[in-house]
Amino acid sequence: MVRYSLPLLLLLASPSLLANGHTGTATPRTAPELSDLALFAMAAAGIWFTRRALRNRARKD
Repeated sequence: MVRYSLPLLLLLASPSLLANGHTGTATPRTAPELSDLALFAMAAAGIWFTRRALRNRARKD
């Protein structure tokens, strides 16, 4: 347990060591963020892979 405590401590302390990127002012959203698009793409890929696997499994039976 002691062996894992230093990396865990550094992981938890790293956000406080970095500069905060938030200005505190809210701005209206004009378009989806890149993270929103990436999340949608990963969800679509997960659905596609799952459906493909289930179709292949149904063919084998």
